[in-house]
Amino acid sequence: MKVLRNLIYREICLAVLYVSLAFLALFFFFDLVDEMRWVGSTGYTAGIALLFVALAIPGHLYELMPIAVLIGTIFVMARFAQSSEFTIMRTSGMGPWLALRTLLTLGIAFVALTVLVGDYITPAADNYSQKLRILGKGQISSGATGAWLKEKQADHSIAINVGAIKAPGDFVNVRIFEFNANGHITGQIRAQAAQVDEKNDQWLLQGAELTQVSQEGEKTRITKKHEAQMQWPTQVTAAMVSGALLKPDRMTTIALFQFIRHLEANGQAAQKYEIEFWRKVFYPLSCLVMVVLALPFAYLHFRSGGITAYVFGGVMAGISFFLLNNVFGYIGTLQSWLPWLAAAAPGLLYTALSLSAFGWLVLRR
Repeated sequence: MKVLRNLIYREICLAVLYVSLAFLALFFFFDLVDEMRWVGSTGYTAGIALLFVALAIPGHLYELMPIAVLIGTIFVMARFAQSSEFTIMRTSGMGPWLALRTLLTLGIAFVALTVLVGDYITPAADNYSQKLRILGKGQISSGATGAWLKEKQADHSIAINVGAIKAPGDFVNVRIFEFNANGHITGQIRAQAAQVDEKNDQWLLQGAELTQVSQEGEKTRITKKHEAQMQWPTQVTAAMVSGALLKPDRMTTIALFQFIRHLEANGQAAQKYEIEFWRKVFYPLSCLVMVVLALPFAYLHFRSGGITAYVFGGVMAGISFFLLNNVFGYIGTLQSWLPWLAAAAPGLLYTALSLSAFGWLVLRR
């Protein structure tokens, strides 16, 4: 039985690798064509464009992993059925439950690979690609107003506005507004640039202009002063600002969880980020759903023809899962669904579909 398991594992891994490389080559070509329009800008060469596109590969691999697992497993299972190899495996003692357990074991390995790529390799590559993007295209911003964050400090609250990212942890056009317990503004800081010092929980502000508002009887007094450099204590990290300016799916699960807690502690809406957090939790598990969905193809009879139609149907099922995963995220945000339910709904639907197909085609027939 060990020989049969090794055969299945080897064939599926090779098929998944082949499908992944085919998809990644396609995405690499499209990204490169889009990126070449920036070549010729100040300091942005063809080599930097190639490196920038290459750094996007881990993100594409993370998104494509469940689809590649489904297509690769369907291809192998259907080929085994067509050549009667799986029939020989069944007569050798590989029953339905053993086959399911074998594929689930391989699925767990794909889950671990997806977590590794999505939570470690992709954020690291994206962090470096931000530097290349800034080098060739200038600062990264989000619309005309930049990113807004809130923070509560002792007996007052803070509103932070970051205009753009010059580099990870290095911001420009920073504005900080201080409010007292009654919601009245008590001060404002404008800084040309700010660097995050997470070890000491502070920002180093460059070219800062401080404005203090104080009440003296019925008169309001405003004082201003300039500081070439000053330290400003805060719990806001570089990852939080990047999450507010950039796509949250590029953040690690831990950084996303910390950002959600920060938003909740400061009374800010966190629905979108909560859904993205639960998506990152459930998305790798979809590899298990895909291998279960592919198992019934080994029990189909292909000698009369029609293998192409079955494989195409499996491919369309994988693509529809990818689309539903995104659609449910948007619907969950608009309809204020429970974040974990909006993230888990596609996986639950396809799990029910997989188990129904397995039960009807494999166990009953």
